[in-house]
Amino acid sequence: EEAGFTALEAADATEAIRILESRFDIRIVFTDIDMPRGIDGIRLAAVIRHRWPPIDIIVTSGHVDAGEVDLPARCKFLPKPYDERLVIAAMRSFTA
Repeated sequence: EEAGFTALEAADATEAIRILESRFDIRIVFTDIDMPRGIDGIRLAAVIRHRWPPIDIIVTSGHVDAGEVDLPARCKFLPKPYDERLVIAAMRSFTA
């Protein structure tokens, strides 16, 4: 938010999908691979890419490396612990 983005929070992938279904102004989703209840962040990224192709996605994890995951197109992977400046730079690159 301090970088000029509006943040919405979802407790899990199911809630994230509900938010995406109800809003048309979301351009970027930032998700962890490890998510509670239901699908994980990799599956969420795949659902987003299929249902909302224009949305860009940032995926993070503290348990896996980028080479261990198969992400959809236009996804960026940022390992934990991530530098806030890298997150902001990734978000700005998507909105440029």
